[in-house]
Amino acid sequence: MNLQLLFIAVLSAVIRGSSAQQDGSICIKANAQSCGECIQVSEKCGWCTDENFLTVGSPKSARCDDLEVLKERKCLQVENPRGKIIINKDTPVTARNDGPVKLKPEQITQIQPQNLTLKLRSGEPQTFSLKFKRAEDYPIDLYYLMDLSFSMRDDLENVKKLGTDLMREMKKITSDFKIGFGSFVEKTVMPYISTTPARLLNPCQGSENCTSPFSYKNVLKLTENGEEFNRLVSQQQISGNLDSPEGGFDAIMQVAVCQDQIGWRNVTRLLVFSTDAGFHFAGDGKLGGIVLPNDGKCHLENNMYTMSHYYDYPSIAHLVQKLSEHNIQTIFAVTEEFQSVYKELKNLIPKSAVGTLSADSNNVMKLIIDAYNSLSSEVVLENPKRPAGASISYKSICKDNVVNTGENGNKCVNISIGDEVRFDITVESQKCPSNGNPEVFTIKPQGFREEVTVILDYICDCDCATKGEPNSQRCSAGSGSYQCGSCKCNEGRIGQTCECSKDDVRTEDLDANCRKDNGTDICSNNGDCVCGTCECRKRDNPAEAYSGQFCECDNFNCDRSNNKLCGGHGRCECRKCICDANYTGSACDCSMDTSTCVASNGQICNGRGECECGGCKCTDSKFQGPTCEACPTCPGVCTEHKDCVECLTFQTGVKKDVCKDECKNFRLFRVQDQGQLPQPNDQTFPQVICKERDENDCSFYFSFAVRNNTNEVYVVEKPECPSSPDIIPIVAGVVAGIVMIGLALLLIWKLLMIIHDRREFAKFEKEKMNAIWDTGENPIYKSAVTTVVNPKYEGK
Repeated sequence: MNLQLLFIAVLSAVIRGSSAQQDGSICIKANAQSCGECIQVSEKCGWCTDENFLTVGSPKSARCDDLEVLKERKCLQVENPRGKIIINKDTPVTARNDGPVKLKPEQITQIQPQNLTLKLRSGEPQTFSLKFKRAEDYPIDLYYLMDLSFSMRDDLENVKKLGTDLMREMKKITSDFKIGFGSFVEKTVMPYISTTPARLLNPCQGSENCTSPFSYKNVLKLTENGEEFNRLVSQQQISGNLDSPEGGFDAIMQVAVCQDQIGWRNVTRLLVFSTDAGFHFAGDGKLGGIVLPNDGKCHLENNMYTMSHYYDYPSIAHLVQKLSEHNIQTIFAVTEEFQSVYKELKNLIPKSAVGTLSADSNNVMKLIIDAYNSLSSEVVLENPKRPAGASISYKSICKDNVVNTGENGNKCVNISIGDEVRFDITVESQKCPSNGNPEVFTIKPQGFREEVTVILDYICDCDCATKGEPNSQRCSAGSGSYQCGSCKCNEGRIGQTCECSKDDVRTEDLDANCRKDNGTDICSNNGDCVCGTCECRKRDNPAEAYSGQFCECDNFNCDRSNNKLCGGHGRCECRKCICDANYTGSACDCSMDTSTCVASNGQICNGRGECECGGCKCTDSKFQGPTCEACPTCPGVCTEHKDCVECLTFQTGVKKDVCKDECKNFRLFRVQDQGQLPQPNDQTFPQVICKERDENDCSFYFSFAVRNNTNEVYVVEKPECPSSPDIIPIVAGVVAGIVMIGLALLLIWKLLMIIHDRREFAKFEKEKMNAIWDTGENPIYKSAVTTVVNPKYEGK
């Protein structure tokens, strides 16, 4: 038992060592030449700084290995810098304000922390938490952008009183609310509008009095005066254009980029876009000869967009960029006809909503309130500029502890005022930037002004590198700097101690010249790499030796047969047997002599096979044996062996007296029924199923096969014999049959007589009906007087 426990312990140690070596292979394979290179391979890699850690001939890269492996290799000082999180600014989120002093927008904090630094090591993720809390009484700016084409003439009447009504409703949400108004029609060039002088003055037909067409006009800057909104809107007039799509994208772009003219504050910004038509986008300007892309800049003069004839419509992507850049949340108030179009547009524009506008816009206020509640109840984090050297993932812990990961990890919904949610953000560096400088990116909630600044400070080198000894004498008389327990070579020098020149080897990586097929083993672990050349180790046995460019060959690790190298019939060269004449095989154990394959008829393998390694390989599966002469499934095999099977099983038959002498080459197995007999397709050697009769006319079943020159027979131990007939049931059946036949004949005779009598009676009845006589005379009576008349008598 003690020996077993010892064996198990040793085996476990070997497995652990093998597993550790396998885990550390990623660190070794990286062939790191310095501590900085090592720690960038993986967060589980460490660099041993012990001066005497390496053995003679070991590569410098062997200092870089798995942390557990370095511990097992007895390294005392391991350089293993770890990342960390430093919070630079951590202002708490604003609590409920019940005091008399109203907070300014810049005094309100909804996200925490605001600035932090991440010390990042390659492969080691760092996770920090962000808190978000919707502040109460947060200021809102709302700009109403309306389509003033002719089809919106009835809508304008309902919008004229929107200012005071919307101001009253929004006061229930926030005490600091501003509203503005702008309108748009179309580019003032053909084919969007008619450029005839009369149509430029009044683009509408009939008696309608319309204002001249324009692209975009800022009617009212954001203001707290709802009455002023009503007054200015009531002065607006409908205009007209030729085509159905409108130039709304031009107007949205100007509203987004003209911050001062619109009066946007650094608060919640809402843009209500009201229309009953589609939109032109980038490329459509070519119809009017406009080919210059939209420049995304403000071009308002006297509150009018003056460059509509010069710049093309903006693209959707351009609008998305500008709306996100200026934290503007868009509400599309459109008619039912264009719901599908603007819902697709909503999917492309973050933090936007779509509402159904009634035909005359009488529901516009309810639409705005509902859309605002929908937008403000959703918090979505975004990082507009993702750092090139790192990946970012989100996990949200939302209201009622609902957890979201993956694509929805940056989102929380159904957030009410005062609710606090948390986001766990994981940042992982894949590699150090080429310049090694820190990177900065921001994380912000969509539609909000606040953001978190994250500074990524990459760990690209070890602390011990700053304590190095430049031009150290330990590095080939000053050919490098001694740092972190090894030499970092000067330009033009390479090697463990900078002992080699670059001109002497093919590459800066000396060890690469000693690795076969770009593997991980230096000189196949059978030698030392000296300036890019393998020097093979010597063996204790002078007859054994390593050879080859990478010491990959030897003359003692070939296949063996009968405990002999190459079977004693060859020599070992580079781990492969070179066989003597008349021998082949991986271990030279296959003789090419055919004398053992000659059958009794003088043919090789009886003409039914090939001689391989001194034995026959039968080409026809039904033949077997050392010379392919046995055929257990050939016709007549059952009859041939029937007598032996009968005498061995039942001690009957013609051979019952000589059974032991003539049937001694049989191996007999008894089974209960036919289902237990081996089937032909269940065996790897030919098998046949037989049915024969014994001297008692009984049938018995057996299977026959030849295996290892022995007749292998499985036989059903009970034969099937015909049973004798039962006399009584037979006699009883015959008598019963005769009686039944007699009764049937009597019944048939009786039936025929009845049919005959009925026919005679019917015939009588018929004749009776056909008879004619005088009813006053008896037809049976005959008179006794006979009267004779003379025919010649005439009565005279």
